[in-house]
Order: sequence, then C-alpha cells, then structure tokens
Amino acid sequence: MSELTSLTLAEARDQLRAKKISAKELADAHLAEMEKARPLNAYVLETPDHAKKMAAASDTKLAKGEGGPLEGIPLGIKDLFATEGVRTTACSKILENFVPQYESTVTSQLWRDGAVMLGKLNNDEFAMGSSNETSALGPVLSPWRRKGDNKPLVPGGSSGGSASAVAAHICLGATGTDTGGSIRQPAAFTGIVGIKPTYGRCSRWGIVAFASSLDQAGPFARTVRDCAILLRSMAGPDPKDSTCSDKPVPDYEKAIGKSVKGMKIGIPKEYRVDGMAAEISEQWETGRAWLKAAGAEIVDISLPHTKYALPAYYIIAPAEASSNLARYDGVRYGLRVPGKDIVDMYEQTRAAGFGKEVRRRIMIGTYVLSAGYYDAYYLRAQKVRTLIKRDFDDAWKQGIDAILTPATPSGAFGIGEKGSGDPVEMYLNDIFTVTVNMAGLPGISVPAGRDHNGLPLGLQLIGKPFGEEDLFALGHVVEQAAGPRMIPENWWSK
Repeated sequence: MSELTSLTLAEARDQLRAKKISAKELADAHLAEMEKARPLNAYVLETPDHAKKMAAASDTKLAKGEGGPLEGIPLGIKDLFATEGVRTTACSKILENFVPQYESTVTSQLWRDGAVMLGKLNNDEFAMGSSNETSALGPVLSPWRRKGDNKPLVPGGSSGGSASAVAAHICLGATGTDTGGSIRQPAAFTGIVGIKPTYGRCSRWGIVAFASSLDQAGPFARTVRDCAILLRSMAGPDPKDSTCSDKPVPDYEKAIGKSVKGMKIGIPKEYRVDGMAAEISEQWETGRAWLKAAGAEIVDISLPHTKYALPAYYIIAPAEASSNLARYDGVRYGLRVPGKDIVDMYEQTRAAGFGKEVRRRIMIGTYVLSAGYYDAYYLRAQKVRTLIKRDFDDAWKQGIDAILTPATPSGAFGIGEKGSGDPVEMYLNDIFTVTVNMAGLPGISVPAGRDHNGLPLGLQLIGKPFGEEDLFALGHVVEQAAGPRMIPENWWSK
C-alpha cells in the first residue's frame, strides 16, 4: 500500500484542497494498487481511462479553488449501480454485456460532487448472498487471513467487492447496497465502516433491483467520518423514485465528535442467540462499556418478534425478487438463448443466465406468491414485518435513542465452508441485520475488535428513522475506543 492509498478519505480531501497532492497522483496511485490486487477479484471492471479523465477535470477545478465536497476522491462502484456507457452486470451472466445508457441517481450525485470512478466492484449475483461466492464473475477474496493460515476467506456479501477493495486500500470509499445486511456484514468481516441508511434516504433509481421494499444504497469507508462524508453526497430526494424521502440532507460530518452524554442506548435481550460465540458476546459487553464511559445510559430492552425476522425476510425478499427478475426474459436486453418457441426461449435464457442461488430464490418467491400459498406465507410474513417494526417503535417511545447489537454471529469464514449442503446455514449470517431492513431503519457497523483468529469483528448500532446523525456520533465513540484502525497484512501483491 502506497502512502497515498493509505490516506483516509477526509485526509485525501484536505490534502487535495491544500494542493499538497493532485487528483491525478491520487488516481494513479490507486490504479497501480488495483493492478497488484487483482488476485482479490474485488473489481469486475477497471476503468482507468474514466478515472484519469475525471481526475484531470478535478485538478482543473481544484487549481481554481473550486470543486465539490468529493472533488478528486477515487471511489469504487458496486456493479449493481447503472453507470452510463460502462458495463453493469449485477455480476450475472444474464446481464454480461449490458451497457446502460443512463446513470443511477446515487452515482450521478457522487460525480456531481467531484468523485472519480476507478471501476465496478464485484458482488453476489443480483445481491443474493452473504459471502460474495454467488457472483458469475467468481468469488471475491477477503484481504484478511486467519493467524497462521493461508486459506482464502470470504469478505461477506453481497457487497463483498466493495468491502474487500476499501479494506485493501484500492479505493478510498465504495458504494454498496443493503437488503438484509449486505453493507453491514461485509464491513464487519473486513474491519471497515459501513452504513445502511433509513429506507428512502438514498434513491434506488438506476440500481438493479433485488427486493424493492428492502433495498437501500449506502457507503463503505475506512472511518466513520469518511462514511458521513460519502452519505451526504449519496443521499437526497429524487423525483424518479417515489419511495425516496424529500427530507433535507444534513451535514453528517458535523455529528463526528458530538457528545453522546445522556443518550439512551438499548440492549435487546433477544439478540443473545443460542450458540453465540463467547467472543461476540464479550465484544458486545465491551461496546456497552465504551458507550457508558462516554456518558450514554445503557438500558435493557425487548424486541419480542426478533426470532421471526429471518424466516419472514426469506419469504418477503424472494417474493419481491421473483417479481423484479421477471423482466430478464431474453426479449428486451441481456442474454438471449434461442428456443423452439417463445416459452422455450424464456426457459432456456433464464436457465442459462441465472446462477443456482438466484434460481433458488426465484422459485421460493414464485411459490409463496402462488394462489394457494399467498395467505399462508407471504401475507403472514408481511404481518410479522409489521410486528417487528412495532417492536422498534415501542423502543423509541421509551426514549431509546439507538440500539447496540453485534453485527455478525462470527468472524469471516473460509471460501466454500458454509452453505454448500444447506443454504440455511448461509442465511443465518443475516440474523442480526435483517430486522433493520424489515423495519426500514438505519444501521451502522463499526470495527470493534478481533476474534481468536485475529479477524475483525464489528458492532452494529441501529437508529431511529432518519437518525443517521446519532449513529455517526455513537459510531465515532466506538471507533475511538477500539483504538487504531485495523489494516490487513498485504499478501496479495507479493
């Protein structure tokens, strides 16, 4: 890792404005590191020409004392965000040659504010996965390794390429999407910060849809401050997305360093799940002590319907996916496999274009939406979702400002270690994160320590609707208490 790629986003921004470094130097340093880091498979498409052109434009603006809040900052973009004129595949064979003629709202706002695109980042196919092993373009490797063991580890999913790239210092920040934990779990696994904002805080327009009532875009970065800077640019109203909030976007960076004295932090008893690793429990207790030492009041609370969240999620998300993915039929765009008639063409195209996990979820979703099962499964799951949201509403009524939980039930696991025989084993990775999506709340994962293998562990803070500022303030407290940033040892470029 070079000196320039080791900067935080905030440090790079300040040095660019002070003209100590140029956007060209910063982009070139990252492009050089990206080449060395190809064994990680974090990028599915590198865009050096775009990066150099955008960096040159940023240098012109910075020389005049102009430029946006992200002027000259090199970012990686999850391959779920449509980028005009740049291949966008959702890491699926069915979209392998798709080049959108439009830009997603989130990325257009990043470019508006001066950011530089380094390339498109790997993810689980259509964001369906918790380990980034379902991508049609191959699995992403974590930059982390267990102590004394060279076995490749997963970076988490679905935004594994984003997490791996930020942790390996091959971008200063990255976009992700979170449907059931796809920002927070990979952030925890790779020792970085990731926030899933409130549903509707960021526009979903131009993002390949998985489950429309759960999907939400958010940033990855190496510090809480960096995430706050990125979210300010990513968030905001969008007339093209009817579910996007028109609330004004605060300056989230101002929340960094704000006192948390007197804030009430809830500790939900239902998150003490059977078989939880002792080190996860200990980390949770440590986080509780850090917030208490900062002046927060710690309160035990109950979220009684938590145990139903995972099964309800794995009915609602596949149901919405089966509906959203019906558009990939080989007629309008994407892969087309010829057949003897139109029905055969549909079947051949979808069988060849979708991977195993995507096919599994489409079939589950179609089943629970079918005539004899809609009431028994889908409708019941939606009722459970209402109860989960009500649990959180009751907590806010008790004066709770935020909720502290573990981010994941364990540290990162090895490639191929989970889910091959039993997909439910993989789904259990989302046990602490899905409730946040079901209730539409914001949640942040902050690195808080390491497990017995030397791998990062994260703590999750859950906030009130549009309570991201409180999460940044609390997250900064955890970050400061946890000590120096965790940086993986570079093995991939040797």
